[in-house]
Amino acid sequence: MPKFIWLLVIATTISVTGGSFLWPLNTIYMHNELGKSLAFAGFILMFNQGANIVGNLVGGILFDKYSAYKTILLGTSLSLFAAIFLSFNHEIVPYSIMLILIGLGSGMTWPVMFAMAGSVWPEGGRRAFNAIYVSQNFGVALGAMIGGYVASISFNYIFIANASLFIVFFIFVLIAFRGMDEEKNRQMHTTVIEQSGKIQDKPAFIALLILSSGFFVAWFAYSQWQSTIASYTQDIGVPLEQYSSLWAINGFLIVLGQPLLKLFTDRVTSSKTHIYVGSVIFLLSFVVAMFAEQFTMFAAAMVILTTAEMLIWPAIPTLANNLAPHGRAGFYQGFVNSVAAAGRMLGPFLGGMLVDFFNIQVLFFILIALLFIPFATTTLYDRGIKYEKAIDK
Repeated sequence: MPKFIWLLVIATTISVTGGSFLWPLNTIYMHNELGKSLAFAGFILMFNQGANIVGNLVGGILFDKYSAYKTILLGTSLSLFAAIFLSFNHEIVPYSIMLILIGLGSGMTWPVMFAMAGSVWPEGGRRAFNAIYVSQNFGVALGAMIGGYVASISFNYIFIANASLFIVFFIFVLIAFRGMDEEKNRQMHTTVIEQSGKIQDKPAFIALLILSSGFFVAWFAYSQWQSTIASYTQDIGVPLEQYSSLWAINGFLIVLGQPLLKLFTDRVTSSKTHIYVGSVIFLLSFVVAMFAEQFTMFAAAMVILTTAEMLIWPAIPTLANNLAPHGRAGFYQGFVNSVAAAGRMLGPFLGGMLVDFFNIQVLFFILIALLFIPFATTTLYDRGIKYEKAIDK
């Protein structure tokens, strides 16, 4: 991998490790420690992810039109300020406000990271995005593994640890990414001949909308593991450190499972096929979770879920990058990240309402029905592209 990809990988690991001290425990903290309902916790997380959507779109546009380095610095600064503030005051009002600010700041950084990965190593294809994805999940594993045990001692230490890692991330970005704009400009330059086979903006964006709708459904379902399912594990007596260890299993399995994943993706190179296979496995994970009553069953469901996301999550930004017209890579990656954030935004809120008014089993049945949608969107999204290419010819 190019040197700059390694810098992105290190930065991602640091950032996500810090964030993973907090995000898997947000619903548990608000519900169990602050005494708020699941619907209320979901409502706050909805604003957090709403701010993340705004951040993704702003970050993508600033990447394309202004400065990658200054964009990522701005986003990191916002998150750093909020994390430091939370370490001193995390009652429900400041907690809610700072969570929204963290959503905005982190939202601005991710389209820059993904767009840079695609522009610095265009020949890497899926591997460039998979490198960021793996480093994200290594950070998740470290943060969740340590965070669960720290939280079982005191939630106060979680906020301190989160702020400390954001300080390290800010310093790393400040120093290591100074040449980011030059790297972006050098790699994003292409000739008219290279661009001659590109599709027009309108069909490409329609294809992105269709593809992303399935991605939204997948994230809507996935977000339940961080909200309603998280609270459910506490209600049936699964210790907090064991719940956090589920995310450690998730992160470490993604990192350690890369050789096996590579064996599969080397033989089956189609990103669409990766989504089809991953969607089947995704469905299976929720069927297992629906009947889980002990930690071992939740762990089995998490292993199955992780296998699915290893196939689906890197495939979507890869396809989005392929669809992106010249000079629009940042916007397309920002849009994909925004769709994921929208799933994370509405998932905890609507899922929390369903559990509050009905029960967790009703939610599982609805999720399993919804998870058939990605099959249709993956089949349909590029039909307009093929039609346009046929007309062009």
